[in-house]
Amino acid sequence: MREQIKDILDPKRLPWLYLAVVAVAAVAVAVPAIRPALVYNRAAIAQGELWRIWTGHIVHFGWPHGLADGALFVVIGWALERSQRPFGHWSLLILPAVVSISLFWFDPGMNIYGGLSGVNVGLLVFLACRGWQHNLLDWFWPAVLVIHVIELFLEVHNHGTGGGAIRFDDSSIHVATVAHVGGALYGVAAWGALALRARRPSPQSEAGQPKL
Repeated sequence: MREQIKDILDPKRLPWLYLAVVAVAAVAVAVPAIRPALVYNRAAIAQGELWRIWTGHIVHFGWPHGLADGALFVVIGWALERSQRPFGHWSLLILPAVVSISLFWFDPGMNIYGGLSGVNVGLLVFLACRGWQHNLLDWFWPAVLVIHVIELFLEVHNHGTGGGAIRFDDSSIHVATVAHVGGALYGVAAWGALALRARRPSPQSEAGQPKL
């Protein structure tokens, strides 16, 4: 038990990048005045404010929203740092853009969006697929994903005002289903691409095979 705790708290293996993202997200919740400059705003993006494609995901609508998304994001980061570190880091650049572009093209009625939930879904789907790839009886990440989906369903059922644990501080905000679908598709595509890459023989192994 002591060794497990020591491993979890090993500074070299902590998800520092993910913790930094959550720290910035906490500042955005604590200082609501900066929210308008960072949030995903469809009209502003159309006018060229492209940074919102990424910064919108660190904006949350109240502490319950921020804590729920942030805590899950750090847990996911902890797992990725130990199994798929380069993939995780690249995903922090690519996945927010995938989610935002999905919203922009397929949900024109979504004018304002914020939160890490779309990113979380994408990374959870990736981890769930990867877990099943190695062991069909591995239900940890799929179970986490199911819990998250239930929360999202409750939010939709409550007309986007929040589910079991989440309450948004802006009554005009509702759940962005397209963001979660876009994230999920990224997770499946990324898992498939990495699985195919792993099965492809390396040039070294091909060079060592006899020629017929």
